[in-house]
Amino acid sequence: MDGCRPHNGSGSDPCLPGDPRKQQNDIYTQLIISVALGLAAFLSFCFLRPRWRELYAARKTRKSSTSSLPQLPDTLFGWIPVLYGITDKEVLSSAGLDAFVFLSFFRMASKFLGIAFIFALVVITPVHFHYREGDPAQVVTNAYTYTDPSWLFEPQFANALEPEKDITPDGYLWMYVAFVYVFTGLAAYLLISETKKIIRIRQHYLGHQSTVTDRTIRLSGVPENLRSEEKIKEHIEALEIGKVESVTLCRNWKEIDDLMDKRAILLRKLEEAWTVHLGYRRIERSLESLPAIQPPPPEPTPSQETDEESDALLTHGYGDQGHVTPYAKKRPRTSIRYGFLKLKSKKVDAINFFEERLRKLDERIMVTREMEFEPTALAFVTMDSVAACQMAVQAILDPSPMRLMAHLAPAPSDVVWPNTYLPRSTRMLMSWIVTLFIVILTVFWVVPVGALAPLLNLKSIKKIWPQLAESLSKNELSRSLVNTVLPTAILSLLNASVPYLYDWLSNFQGMISQGEVELSVISKNFFFTFFNLFIVFTITGTAANYYSLLRDTLKDTTKIAYLLAKSLSGLAQFYVNLVVLQGIGLFPLRLLEFGSVALYPFGLIGAKTPRDYAELVRPPVFQYGFYLPQAIFILILCIVYSILPSGSLVLFFGLVYFCIGHFVYKYQLLYAMDQNHHSTGRAWPMACQRVMLGLGVFQLAMAGVLALKGAFTRAGLVVPLIPATVWLSYYYGRTFEPLTKYIALGSIFSKGDSLGGFDEGVRRGIGITRRYTIDEARESGLHYVNPSLVTPLEEVRISRGGRGIDV
Repeated sequence: MDGCRPHNGSGSDPCLPGDPRKQQNDIYTQLIISVALGLAAFLSFCFLRPRWRELYAARKTRKSSTSSLPQLPDTLFGWIPVLYGITDKEVLSSAGLDAFVFLSFFRMASKFLGIAFIFALVVITPVHFHYREGDPAQVVTNAYTYTDPSWLFEPQFANALEPEKDITPDGYLWMYVAFVYVFTGLAAYLLISETKKIIRIRQHYLGHQSTVTDRTIRLSGVPENLRSEEKIKEHIEALEIGKVESVTLCRNWKEIDDLMDKRAILLRKLEEAWTVHLGYRRIERSLESLPAIQPPPPEPTPSQETDEESDALLTHGYGDQGHVTPYAKKRPRTSIRYGFLKLKSKKVDAINFFEERLRKLDERIMVTREMEFEPTALAFVTMDSVAACQMAVQAILDPSPMRLMAHLAPAPSDVVWPNTYLPRSTRMLMSWIVTLFIVILTVFWVVPVGALAPLLNLKSIKKIWPQLAESLSKNELSRSLVNTVLPTAILSLLNASVPYLYDWLSNFQGMISQGEVELSVISKNFFFTFFNLFIVFTITGTAANYYSLLRDTLKDTTKIAYLLAKSLSGLAQFYVNLVVLQGIGLFPLRLLEFGSVALYPFGLIGAKTPRDYAELVRPPVFQYGFYLPQAIFILILCIVYSILPSGSLVLFFGLVYFCIGHFVYKYQLLYAMDQNHHSTGRAWPMACQRVMLGLGVFQLAMAGVLALKGAFTRAGLVVPLIPATVWLSYYYGRTFEPLTKYIALGSIFSKGDSLGGFDEGVRRGIGITRRYTIDEARESGLHYVNPSLVTPLEEVRISRGGRGIDV
């Protein structure tokens, strides 16, 4: 039995996803669900924000750098205009360059989409409406052949790539050519103008501060005859670049690092043993933290001695709330193995056993710290001025290849010290292995992404599960949920979970700093989002046999433009629904920090020691590598669809996405989430280059659309834009990227100089007054030294009578 009802005489087929009425209903369904989800999350946040300050105002309550930010009112909606009124200069001075650059991308995208939406509303949409509504036969033809992805299921697949016969006047197709040039020019103008603004602010911001990071170079390829602090200092000063303040030659610290890692594990085991013995469990909480629900403890015992200093650390400001209550417990025991091949075992007192092991380990650590370690080919050289450092990193220091190569140094707290003593060959091998694994993953992702295709229309569902197709055809709401809401939800879930895998993989590439890892995560996640979730899904996602389609495409790459153009029209509704869900439905959930709230009970179940509870209430970390690639993808998606018949819808909801996203991320960056890694805004050129890649895809797709309509001359006029965009990318990289990486010598401020003509208000606003900037405050007292060599050996922290003490 056919799973779809026959034609009803209205000119539309219920099986066709191109049916305008069904498309309209599907968008309404997605919009209602997204608005309901987003509104519930937003109202929940407004209610919980003043009650859970430890989560939703963590930076404001703990960071001195946010002292200049206004205090948000505790009313339900009163905080919104205050947050909106915070200027870019205040963002820069309180959150740093990375946050400023990130929010600047959202502003730039909003400008582009706002202007493009006006063009779409005034010109593009009326033209499409006129030529699609003028001829009733064309309406039906377009509804089926132009927007229906089921053409890919036809046996005569090759014939589907032939140009369509246009039965309407084709003069309106010049609109495609004109607006491809207009939108490309608009995007290029905004990218370059915003880049110039960021460069100007970045140069003045960094040029008027003097941190240890700004004065330090990372020197790699140090030859064996220079592997000592004194020789490196003499050699650098002999180059007459400037005076060297200090040198840290990286050495093979693997032994001491391993000992410190073992100590951290042993310390936790000892704390757990003490916690089990004393029987303390948290049952009360601060009213400004997440709720901790525990059963009432039996047989409380009197409180014991307290220690005020450790109580302040363990209770996180809970004061005298008595957040722990004792249980009577016996001393715990643990099993140890001994004898030949560790075949024998016995039970011993856990506390005594771990304390003795910790004592011996501490003695070994103190002895190891005094040892002389083997030097490596990497060093951190701190100069006496920022100008000397910048001259060094922008110059070639040695005539021999791969020797004494100077690079910008990461912040001392950002260095991944275990990677500093790895040989260069080992780090390169690790990087290539991870890259190869990601290539394999890229091929693997084609399977789950392609598996979403049958959910997009009833015709493909009917081929796989006829009974389900018949059932869905009888229930409009069920069909809409399956065809629209479910695929977008699954794709959003995939888009949110895969970045964690790539972040984990990036940490095994041997990079020297966490900032480099963050930039690598941005690159990897964008590649996954753009290639797998857009290119692969668009070209092959609606094909019944996407394996053979992929094989045919690889054999004849000239089909790519045709396939992209055809599939884009068929997937327009899907991408509109995706943008609606991401912008209206999921952004408020991010504001609510739904992940942290949802995972809190699970973390609470596993928490035992005061250290566990302190980590449990630690604010989440804002990771640019998770959020920036998706924003770039949404902008590219809007650009690609801007001239197509569904362009006005995509542009409108894209504008909503970036407006809401700017507001949500502005709150999180300023008030709620920590930023552990800092790259001084180096993510900006990465974002711009990827937008230019999206412009190239946009131009290729529009050329394919015109070719499919038989307008080959007009398609040929679009093609020159592709090499022009490639040249723009090259020009951008040569002209602007160095200024987003280095500090120009003319921007560096010295005590005797003026501040570059900026008045006092501007200098105060962008954080270049002689008071500490956020970077100077963060790096105060830091030096380039492996923490394993100097960090005080932490004492055991346990809880007694509601107090945390050191044992």
